[in-house]
Amino acid sequence: MLPSPKLRAARAVISTVLLLFATMLVSTPVFAQSDSNPKWDLFVGYQWLHPGITVPAPFGNPSNPTPFKVPDMTKGFGSALTYNFAPHVGLEFDLGHNWGDANYETTASVGPRLMFRTDGANYFLHALGSYNRLAVSGLNPHDGIGAVLGGGMDLPIRKWISLRLFEADFVWAHHNYADDAGPQFASLMRPNAEGVRLRTGLFFNWGGAPALTPAASCSVQPTEVMVGEPVTATVSATNFNPKHTLTYSWSGNGVSGKDTSVKIETADATPGNYTATAHVTDPKAKNNNEASCSANYTVKPLPPKNPPTISCSASPSTVQAGGTSTITCNASSPDSVPVTVSNWTSSTGTISGTDNTATLNTTGAAPGAITVNATATDTRGLTAQGSTQVTVENPPPPPPQASKLSQCDFPNEKKPWRVDNTCKAVLDDVAKNLQQNPDNKLIIVGNADPAEKRKNLAAERAVDSKAYLTGGEAKQGIDPSRIEVRAGSGGTKTAEYWIVPSGANFDSAGTQTVDETKVKAVPDHPKPVAKKKKSAKKPS
Repeated sequence: MLPSPKLRAARAVISTVLLLFATMLVSTPVFAQSDSNPKWDLFVGYQWLHPGITVPAPFGNPSNPTPFKVPDMTKGFGSALTYNFAPHVGLEFDLGHNWGDANYETTASVGPRLMFRTDGANYFLHALGSYNRLAVSGLNPHDGIGAVLGGGMDLPIRKWISLRLFEADFVWAHHNYADDAGPQFASLMRPNAEGVRLRTGLFFNWGGAPALTPAASCSVQPTEVMVGEPVTATVSATNFNPKHTLTYSWSGNGVSGKDTSVKIETADATPGNYTATAHVTDPKAKNNNEASCSANYTVKPLPPKNPPTISCSASPSTVQAGGTSTITCNASSPDSVPVTVSNWTSSTGTISGTDNTATLNTTGAAPGAITVNATATDTRGLTAQGSTQVTVENPPPPPPQASKLSQCDFPNEKKPWRVDNTCKAVLDDVAKNLQQNPDNKLIIVGNADPAEKRKNLAAERAVDSKAYLTGGEAKQGIDPSRIEVRAGSGGTKTAEYWIVPSGANFDSAGTQTVDETKVKAVPDHPKPVAKKKKSAKKPS
């Protein structure tokens, strides 16, 4: 089934607007103004109209009206006056009139217009509310309200005049023919116009700020040099079209290049004052498209050629093997010319640096002195050598560590705290270590099997071991202050003996200090508990 004429007309306008959007996106990736924005613009030109409405036929019976499709109107004109209150947005007042076959349609509209101006074309979209008057021969003229939606494209001829290549609008309006069609014929009694109008003509604009005059600003750096030293000249252009690629040309003694920044060679220049001149051109603009500027600089005669001086220092000057030292070299010229520091070297290790500061890494270097060298060079090529030394020392020995010397087992189930002869032999070796190393201390960690129910059994094993070392039958006589007793969580029937050299720390995780005021050493043969005597019975 073919689409209705109204639907085809609407599709045509939508396709035109989409094509317009695609053209805008391809032609203007960034919508920037190509010139100053006019305050007012006016369109006048030819207008063709497809009304897109079916009304009751003239002289018909309202109870049985005959549909009449209003034919296209090829005669007409259009005009639009717009006030632009922003670079892209304006308020548009639009008037269109068409006639043909004794019929006519007039549309007066107002609403916002969105326009994007570029160098080659202007694109616009508008959405207008409208008053629509439709006169069909044989019927009374009818007034309705509606809307105009569409857009178009203008081709600039001069700054003030353009050719409107096309304008395509969808024209919608609502009318009331209640006198000519009964309520049972709703589409004829209150028809909607869904039309299309096409326009072409001339587009005039005026007002707004005048176009800015292109300008250029030149600078040189430095403004004073000695013979042979380079000068950099730079030009900055303003008020040109930001979307155009500019061309640059330079003139002056020793000046060469076609960019915004150029180098000026002074090797062959005689001392004196010089001028560098830049000329900026916009090749795409037809007028008001160029600007020039100049900057002055002075070339001075060379002073006596004295080489630079350099002194270097290291911080720190002594490091341990694998450490780093920061080397700083201060260089200057007796002739007051710029000096740079480079070519860092070292007799061993690795050196890396920029400007007058470097870092020496001594990884892999043997103990002894490392010599670091650097070169000072002035702008005339004169050089001087500087050096300093860094002493590499052996690293200190690692700190002492606590170590487990031995341990005792407590297999006696009746006296699970008892230090038996096997354990005493182990403790004799522990005592010998403490006697031979008077700075060592001892940590005793007692443990207990979870199945053992005696309270403080782990602590008792540690305390009994200490008691043997400090006052047992072997008379080892170890100072109690050198021994610390702790209860561990090893879950075994043991006591562990840890030697802690001077300066070392014991990792006490999983253990806790035994309070020796509450946990006392248990003798091998504890005295039996005295039985209470029975009291004598009194004679009756």
